[in-house]
Amino acid sequence: MHSSLPSAGSPTTCLSTLLGSSAVRTLARRLALGLLILGLAACSTPRQLLLRGVADSLTSQEQGGEDDLQLAREASAFYLKLSESLALELPDHLSLAQSLASGFTQYAYAFVATEAERLEARDSKAAQALRERAARLYARARRHALAALERSQSGFAAALASPRPQDWPQLSKEQVGLAYWGAASWGGLISLSKDSPEVVADLPLAVRLASLAYARQPDYGNGALAILMGSFELARSGGSAAQALRYFDQAIALGGQRSAAPWMAKAENVAQAAGDRDSFEALLRQALAVSAAHPDLPNTVTADRARWLLASADDLF
Repeated sequence: MHSSLPSAGSPTTCLSTLLGSSAVRTLARRLALGLLILGLAACSTPRQLLLRGVADSLTSQEQGGEDDLQLAREASAFYLKLSESLALELPDHLSLAQSLASGFTQYAYAFVATEAERLEARDSKAAQALRERAARLYARARRHALAALERSQSGFAAALASPRPQDWPQLSKEQVGLAYWGAASWGGLISLSKDSPEVVADLPLAVRLASLAYARQPDYGNGALAILMGSFELARSGGSAAQALRYFDQAIALGGQRSAAPWMAKAENVAQAAGDRDSFEALLRQALAVSAAHPDLPNTVTADRARWLLASADDLF
């Protein structure tokens, strides 16, 4: 269920916002500044203002053109640790919590779970260790998202778990991103926890959380939420393949001109599942074409996976 994870074209993400060339050059300075501020023994009000300034800066980076995945991997780890330290001091900073949930989710997917897939044929033991690490990162992302939702709406978790639809929480527009990343990371955790029935049993809750976000803002993330809905539709008991296809096509209509992720999602979830190699390869080539036309970091991540899948097509089919 890897493709149930957030698309790399989603907003407010570690991978898509941190790593512009100017951001890479200033990351170490920001890290040092953040750690200095965290250690200040100053009055609480000025200190909180300083902390919020750093948090706002970290969560408002413009999308960059970095295409070096190794550099992205190394820089995003610093970003996540600094942001997590700030979050301890600023538990009510919702955009920082959302950035952490998105960052840990995408780091787990792009740099850990995907590596495990590629390693499986050569070293299954090492691949399993990576899957376990990815699961921990997904769980960490989910904790950030769900804790922030609970802080912004007391009783959120209990309402979400209620069997009665009338009890389910209603999301504000500001909560949609948190709900999306919470559901996406939850889906990633479930996909790597097949031997943990208590984790897999939470799938209906993850689907419900995504559905609440979709009901509030179906075009969220220029198709990212539609991708997640399509993946969950295929994963849930009684899901409809036809409805899932509609979600993936919606994602392509919303974001497929600039984001490679919708094409990748349809290739893996629809064409591969149907054993349609021609469509699978055509969709992946379309993902590569979009990535070439718009070479930002999210598309670079997607293109790297698309090339690997094309090279592995003989084994997949």
